[in-house]
Amino acid sequence: METYGLLGKKLTHSYSAEYFNSKFQKEGIDSIYKLFEIDNIQQISNILETQPFLRGLNVTIPYKEKIIPFLEGLDKNAAKIGAVNTIRIVEGKLYGFNTDIIGFEQLLNPLTKKNIPKALIFGTGGAAKAVGFVLKKKGISFKTVSRSKAKGDLVWEEITPEIIANYQLLINTTPLGMAPQIATAPSLPYEAVTPNHLAIDLIYNPKTTVFLKRCFEQKAVIFNGLPMLYAQAEAAWKIWNLSENAIIESVSSMPK
Repeated sequence: METYGLLGKKLTHSYSAEYFNSKFQKEGIDSIYKLFEIDNIQQISNILETQPFLRGLNVTIPYKEKIIPFLEGLDKNAAKIGAVNTIRIVEGKLYGFNTDIIGFEQLLNPLTKKNIPKALIFGTGGAAKAVGFVLKKKGISFKTVSRSKAKGDLVWEEITPEIIANYQLLINTTPLGMAPQIATAPSLPYEAVTPNHLAIDLIYNPKTTVFLKRCFEQKAVIFNGLPMLYAQAEAAWKIWNLSENAIIESVSSMPK
C-alpha cells in the first residue's frame, strides 16, 4: 500500500491525516497517510528505511528548512525561499516543493481588494518565508519579527503601539497558540490594533487562537489558517500524482 505522511516534531494538532485518509477513501485509492513525529531531522533516514512504500511527505514545524540537505532536488520556488513543505519520493530519492506559497496566496487573494500597504510577519521560519514570498509578489512591503536581530528585522521588544498602528496586516507564522498550548500568543500591544487591521494566523487548531481573539476584541478582521491548509494540501496532492519524469524535470539538482 502506498504511504504518505506528515513530518514534524509535535503533530497532535494536525488535521492532515484525517484530511488525506478521507480523500483516499472517497476516491477509492488504496493508500494511507501517517503522522511521523521525530525529535530531530536525522531520524528521516529511519523513516525511509522502515517505510518502503512511502511516496510523499508534507513537512511542518520545525523541519521545513532543515529537510533541505536530505533532498535530491528542489523546485524553483522552494529553492528561492529556502523552505520545503511537500516532498515527492521517486526511487528512494526525495524532491522538495513548496505548496505553502499556493496556500497563502489563495488565502490572501480575497483580502488584497483592501488597501494593505504594509505587513508584519511574526516569525522567521519556513512558513514565514513562504508568506514573505507571496507578499513580495503582491507588492506589499513587510518586516519580520523574531527573537533574534540576526534572523528578523525587529525583535519582539521593539513592537510598539506605533509600529502596530503603521502595519495594517498582522500575520502570525509562529506556533504560539497552537494546540495543545492554546493559551500562548505573540506578545504584542494589542490595544493598538484597530478595525482597519487584518489579522491572519496560520494556525488552524484551535480555529480561533488567542492572537486572533485579542485582535477581534479590537474589531480587527481575522482569518485562521484552515483555507491555507486545504489549498496547500490539494497542491501537494497534485505533485504526488505527477509522473516521475515530470517530477525530475521540474526540479534542479542540489549541489553536492
